Amino acid sequence: MKHTLLGSLDVSRLGLGTMGMSAFYSGAGSDDAESIRTIRRALELGVTFFDTAEIYGPFINEELLGTALGADRDSVVIATKGGTLKHLGDGSYGFDGHPENLRIALEGSLKRLGTDHVDLYYQHRMDPTVPIEDTVGAFAEFIAEGKILGYGLSEAATERIRAAHAVHPVTAIQTEYSLWSRDPEAELLPLLRELGIGFVPYSPLGRGFLTGAIRSIDSLEPSDFRRNNPRFEGENLAENLKIVDAVESVATEAGATPAQVALAWILAQGEGIAPIPGTKRVSRLEENVAADAVVLTPEQLATLSALPAPSGDRYADMSTVNR
Repeated sequence: MKHTLLGSLDVSRLGLGTMGMSAFYSGAGSDDAESIRTIRRALELGVTFFDTAEIYGPFINEELLGTALGADRDSVVIATKGGTLKHLGDGSYGFDGHPENLRIALEGSLKRLGTDHVDLYYQHRMDPTVPIEDTVGAFAEFIAEGKILGYGLSEAATERIRAAHAVHPVTAIQTEYSLWSRDPEAELLPLLRELGIGFVPYSPLGRGFLTGAIRSIDSLEPSDFRRNNPRFEGENLAENLKIVDAVESVATEAGATPAQVALAWILAQGEGIAPIPGTKRVSRLEENVAADAVVLTPEQLATLSALPAPSGDRYADMSTVNR
């Protein structure tokens, strides 16, 4: 597995997102044993970058990852996220970037992960009621205390990233990016390259859509988040399947799977980018990791880059992102 740098963090350029093992998607929490096998297999295949969050479950995904990593914890980079539970109140869902709230969140994450430090700690969503200078001031304290090695922001607007970076250098930014989520290319990616900040694309397979395995929401459980995602609904779904068909065509030409092609396209976008495809199955993990060896031709890359934008917003409520 090739590696890249997120700030000063050395990571495998393909990570593993563990959210779907415990939350939001069909089958979440149904087979922890297989999820643990998947994490252990990732270690065997050279994956060193694992992503979780306190809100996944909540809490149980961090516990699962900590259990699965066990004694191998110090050989990997763990990223987790806080700031979406109100620990200063009743613990309910809600954005809270106050330093006191983030400290409680971090201490809980450390306990659940079974570690004395987190390598990369994100503010999961931006809290517009708290100055970013205050939030980053807390992260700087956590770094000085050795409780985190670096910090990141998830779904932050470019002006907020600049303001945060001026207080203390940002290690990485996490935002959705894939062949059907290209918005970061306009302003975000140029900014990150200017400032030397790493980029962690989540949902690099379009929430599983780019694999070609989802052609109807009827295959998703009633509780699956994607059933209420605009891109999976009605006419949007029909239009977006044309993107999948194009990816499948390139995959046939390249002798790879659609998932591998979608990941290889992201990896071809430059250094300092480490996507975190998620899965709870060993077979899918092995397929995704094999994308590290897929090299697309200039013509194939151009074909993929020319695909149209998807139909529909990436969330039903877009007010919580890019702010």
